[in-house]
Amino acid sequence: MLFIDFSILLLLFGACFWFFNLCPAILTMTRNTSRKRPPGPPGLPLIGHLHMLGKLPHRTFHKLSQVYGPIMSLKLGSVSTIVVSSPAAAELFLKTHDAIFASRPRLQASDYLWYGTKGMAFSASGDYWRSVRKFCTLELLSSSKVNSMAGLRREALVVLVEFLEEAAAASEVVDVSEKVAHLTEDVTFRMLLGRGRDEKFELSEVIQELAEIVGAFNIADYVPFLRALDLQGLTRRLRVTSKAADKILETIIDDHEQDADKSDRKLDRDFVDVILSLRNDSTGPHGKLAQTIDRSSIKAIILDMIFGAIDTSQTAIEWAMSELIRHQRVMKLVQQEIRNVTGDSEFVEESHLSQLDYLDMVVKESMRLHPVGPLLIPRESLEDIVIDGYYIEKKSRIIVNTWSIGRDPRIWSDNVEEFVPERFVGSDIGLQGKSPQLMPFGSGRRGCPAMYLGQINIKLVVAQLVQSFNWELPFGMSPDELDMQESFGLTMPRAKHLLAIPSLRMDIPRS
Repeated sequence: MLFIDFSILLLLFGACFWFFNLCPAILTMTRNTSRKRPPGPPGLPLIGHLHMLGKLPHRTFHKLSQVYGPIMSLKLGSVSTIVVSSPAAAELFLKTHDAIFASRPRLQASDYLWYGTKGMAFSASGDYWRSVRKFCTLELLSSSKVNSMAGLRREALVVLVEFLEEAAAASEVVDVSEKVAHLTEDVTFRMLLGRGRDEKFELSEVIQELAEIVGAFNIADYVPFLRALDLQGLTRRLRVTSKAADKILETIIDDHEQDADKSDRKLDRDFVDVILSLRNDSTGPHGKLAQTIDRSSIKAIILDMIFGAIDTSQTAIEWAMSELIRHQRVMKLVQQEIRNVTGDSEFVEESHLSQLDYLDMVVKESMRLHPVGPLLIPRESLEDIVIDGYYIEKKSRIIVNTWSIGRDPRIWSDNVEEFVPERFVGSDIGLQGKSPQLMPFGSGRRGCPAMYLGQINIKLVVAQLVQSFNWELPFGMSPDELDMQESFGLTMPRAKHLLAIPSLRMDIPRS
């Protein structure tokens, strides 16, 4: 009886929603029949195309784009959504008309986790977002700042290599995904907090949960009147995750505030020290931000930096290592190139990376097939516009499918599913977002400001892992048997951790 009553109530809610929300929309569409909208599949009342997304929306969008084209229109609940699936179309939205699509839609996840969108990644376009981006770039992500921290990256990498040497001597199976996650977490904490991994700052599970929740297509964001029902359980998970993240962030800030008067911290301030000092420096170079910043803003910005540095790098590294283990021919070519460049050096230095052209092609090819974010963080149009003959209305949500762009046969030829680094020989396609064919870090105003740091982290770790060791799969597994399924979220990690057995390379001198 309760189930029937609840169903009737839900039906009444739906009828009210239809009458008060969809009828005006239908009238608006009728008035705009002369405007040509992007093609798309037929949808259902109320939910539109939400039922079609499946567990891997980037693959669903890819299949639909084969039918409806690279600029496709969907209705996700009450939200008009444009899915972009080709390099040419992406260039129109992210470069040619970048200013119009430079904002972000407000999402329930960002409200919970980023304190009402007070961070950088999910903030709407405006003065606050520009101030936060400028601050993060100058104080942590500029090339000079990144290069000055080469020593701490090497220290963390030495620890990992020493562990792997012991595992190799014992022929042990190593959880490569886990070890890479710990490495990136350690490096990130050293950069941001001035210290390595700490048990009271254990973030691995929180970051993983955060990526999954934020990447989900939350019905509450698309059919607002269903938010209270929490049909997917995402609101409950957001509450739990936000509390866990907030506890860690409070501990980080408390520790720094307690140490603020110590002379050693005054001489060697880390990123958190600098952002905390903003509160008392409204006349400095970041005066605009200092005038508006509060404790929740500080926590949101720190979370942005931690999440961006940890999750993206570890995901890219584990995919690159997966492909190298599956393709021993490519692995040997990388090892030979590194030996030619580094000579008798046991460790790959960051100064070597610019000379490792084949490694660069390997990373590009891995990120083409396995982009860190298969769907770029959605953008929102600030005004009505016509693009490529199609009318895009204000407040439309723009989703760029980088996974699909990496499989466009018009760009990458017919063997798009094969791992072939040589396809980049003689190509000027880079990872900086300037080439619409490959933009794993995004592009334009909303491109990831940490892309320089990310590339160094990825290339350095991959180079060192293949420089010091040969790798094979455990349990007699052949390369073709390695499970390469992905898990969907804000980032796209492997569905199952990468397990492998390292063995010492006997031709590499060791101290």
